[in-house]
Amino acid sequence: MPPKKRNTESKGKSQTKRRKKQNDVIEEFEEDSGGELDNTNNGTETDETYDVTLEGSMLTGELLISGGTNWDLVGRKSLPKGAKNAGGPNLWRPHRMSSLVGVKIRSAISGCTACHSVIITADGKAMTFGRNDCGQLGQGDLNRRDIPTEVPLLQGLNIVDACCGKNHTLFLTDKGHVYACGDNKMGQLGLGHQSSTILVPTKISYKGPPVRKVAGGGEFSMMADIRGNLYSFGCPEYGQLGHNTDGKYFVTSNKMSFRCETRPRKVNVFIEKARDGHIVPVTDVEVRELACGANHTAIIDSKKRVFTWGFGGYGRLGHAEPKDEMVPRHLKFFDGPNRGATQIHAGSTFTLATNEYGALYMWGINKAVGEAAMYPKLVQDLSGWRIRSVGCCNKSIVVAADESLISWGPSPTYGELCYGEDKAKSSTTPQEVKTLYGGYIQSVGCGYGHTLLIFRADSEEDKVKIEKINVFTP
Repeated sequence: MPPKKRNTESKGKSQTKRRKKQNDVIEEFEEDSGGELDNTNNGTETDETYDVTLEGSMLTGELLISGGTNWDLVGRKSLPKGAKNAGGPNLWRPHRMSSLVGVKIRSAISGCTACHSVIITADGKAMTFGRNDCGQLGQGDLNRRDIPTEVPLLQGLNIVDACCGKNHTLFLTDKGHVYACGDNKMGQLGLGHQSSTILVPTKISYKGPPVRKVAGGGEFSMMADIRGNLYSFGCPEYGQLGHNTDGKYFVTSNKMSFRCETRPRKVNVFIEKARDGHIVPVTDVEVRELACGANHTAIIDSKKRVFTWGFGGYGRLGHAEPKDEMVPRHLKFFDGPNRGATQIHAGSTFTLATNEYGALYMWGINKAVGEAAMYPKLVQDLSGWRIRSVGCCNKSIVVAADESLISWGPSPTYGELCYGEDKAKSSTTPQEVKTLYGGYIQSVGCGYGHTLLIFRADSEEDKVKIEKINVFTP
């Protein structure tokens, strides 16, 4: 009797079926959750009108700056062509800025890939300074600003928050509107097109509920609305936008390009991966906090769960494997009673979170050599301190804890650690900053190689302390 004819077709099918199954789990869920409501606006269309007024930070103080102020050179080997005069010095200790002495500031914002900063005054005025190669300062030109300068087109608006990507900036008004300026080659401004540079703040192409949080990565942006929905736009290279794709396609047989998201697109799928690789969709995610590294994203939701995705190198996603994640993946470490996360922060190649007791956890790597933490690890030197505010530079970390300021980071540094001229320039272990004369830091913001501090100046005692701090005139 001849052997039965093998059904080769079905065998091939079963393999592709298996491959398809994983993507189907995600896609099916995308459809259930109203994935694409309408392609033209990426699920951001709503008919309701909202009347909200968002609050800015309630804590105010005077601005101090420490670190590299030669904005065109920080993080580069040599000055770019056409850069004019030499920039400022490296400030090894915190200084007051001459133009802002006595001015009440509520937020000082930069980003781990940014060499520019946004300062928001107590009455909601936005000022920018620093590098301006791509118009990221929103001043209408490409000239570097060494002195914080008010953004002309945002006059009359109450700015409550902002974020800085590598070469772009987003501003958030108290009505939940977002304005963007700077580099837009990858669509990271969310204007619906990819043009090279936008020199003035322009309203983004978005029609959904008011936005309450914005975050900027290297060449992409994230925002969350008042309903807890998450939107992303810009470069999808490592899956950091969370749409289950890295956006790669071949333009010609040997030239690769990326399908960038040029408008805010809602992130629909959040997953949990079991040990055996089984994927379960997580529903009811309402985004509360968000942070972007150079190529990865981390969020906290209303249940204090942490999700991370994007580039997985050096364990910066905390999933104990260096794999890229294309959709938001639940980080199980912060599960369980009293283990939830309350703050999240991202450096270029690492992520930090604080839990409900104010303890600080870190994963990824922030030095050139040595081992990476592939999953969240307690920063032992800070156990027992209550962490209030955290800033992440490219590699350095600056933390306001209890009454003190603590920082650490590997060499080379630009002075962002605030240790002072006569002290070590870098430290691999957390050290207390002794250059503040006992002053109280309300909040910390960090750029690529500089630190911005908001120094409390309410009482007479505070004012005596701040008078001891040197004034820097750019």
